[in-house]
Amino acid sequence: MAKLKFHKIAAIVVLVATAGWIATGQFSSVGSAREEAKPAGAEPDRPVVLKTVQVAVPPRVEHARTIHVSGRTEADKNVNLAARVAGIVEELPVEEGSRVKEGDLILRLENEGKEAAVTSAQQTLAHREAEFAAAERLSKSGNLASLQLDVARANLAAARSALEQAKAELDRVSVRAPFDAVVDKIQVEKGTAAMQGAEVATLLKLDPIVAAGEVSERDLGTIKAGDKAEVRLVNGETLSGTIRHVSRAASPQTRTYRIEVVAPNPDNGIPAGMTAEISIKTEMVETVALPRSVITLSNNGELGVRAVDEAAQVHFYPIDIVDDTPEALYLAGIPREMRIIVAGQDLVTDGEKVKAEEADAATIRELASAARPQQEQ
Repeated sequence: MAKLKFHKIAAIVVLVATAGWIATGQFSSVGSAREEAKPAGAEPDRPVVLKTVQVAVPPRVEHARTIHVSGRTEADKNVNLAARVAGIVEELPVEEGSRVKEGDLILRLENEGKEAAVTSAQQTLAHREAEFAAAERLSKSGNLASLQLDVARANLAAARSALEQAKAELDRVSVRAPFDAVVDKIQVEKGTAAMQGAEVATLLKLDPIVAAGEVSERDLGTIKAGDKAEVRLVNGETLSGTIRHVSRAASPQTRTYRIEVVAPNPDNGIPAGMTAEISIKTEMVETVALPRSVITLSNNGELGVRAVDEAAQVHFYPIDIVDDTPEALYLAGIPREMRIIVAGQDLVTDGEKVKAEEADAATIRELASAARPQQEQ
C-alpha cells in the first residue's frame, strides 16, 4: 500500500476537526450570547469626555463710572437790550465784539428837551425848599397858620417828585450794560430811529462758559449740583468745571434732563454754540474688570459671564455694566472669588460639568492690565 502524502493527511485532520466543531452546534450561539449580554439596538459603552475651559478669578477694583453727555457751550447770560422810549440814536460808543463793564453806555437817544425838563424841575425844587424853610420859621414864631405850613410842605414834596420823574425820563434815553459782557450784535445805527421796545443790542456773558447737555433717566440719580465734570470741546481743548444745575423736569420729547456745567473762561476765548462732550465721574463702587471677550449671552439673550463652582459645574451670572472704557468693561453683580470662564465660555451650557483649568499666564496678564489703568488714577 502506497504511503499517503503528508499534505493529504493534514487535510483529512482539518476536515475531521471541522466536522466535529459543526456537530457541536456552538457556532450558532456566539451571536446569541452577545445579544443576551446587551439589549438589542444599544450602543456600546463610551467613556465620558468633559469639555475643558480656562478659568480665572478677576481682580476687583474701585471704579468711578464716567457718564458721557453730548452737549454744546452756551453763554452764562444772554440778553437782548431794548430801547425804553422812541427816538433817534445820538450816541453808539460800542461795536460788535466790544467788551463792556456793568453800567457802560451802549446807546443814547436824542433827549428832546428831557435835560431841560430836569433843569427846570431842579429850579422848582430849590424854590419850594426856600418857601418851606420860610414857612417853617414863621410857623414856629406863631406868625403863620399851620395850614399854610402844610401847603408849603405839600408843594415841596410835589417838586421833589417832579424832579425824580424828569430824571427818569432822561435816563430812559440811555441803554447801559447790565453786567460785564461782550457785545455780540448791534441792531441799530447812529442816526436811525429806534421804536420803543425795539431790540438795539445783544450782550453775552461768556465768563464762566456754560456747557449744557441732557442726561437719561438712568443717570439722573447718580449726579447732583456741585459734582466735578470735564468738558472736551470739538477743537480738542479740555476744561474742568462744576455742575451748576440739574433740571428736575424731563423734556417731553426725549425724557431726558438738562444739566449745566460751568467752567472759567476769563479771556472769553470759548464762544457759545461750540460742540462739547461732558464727562461726569460718579461715586466709586467695587467692580470687576474684564476684557470684552469674556462677556457672553444666556439662552434668553441676557448679557453676562459664565463661571465654574467648586463642583466644576457651569453657571451663568447676569452683569451690570458700570463703565465701558477702551481698556476693559467694569462690571458689578459678580460674586467674590468667582472663577470666571475666560476661554471656552461660548462652548458650554448652564449646569454642564466641565474640566476647569487655571488660565495661562498671558490671560492673567490681560486681566491684570484691564484693571491697572483705573487703579493708577
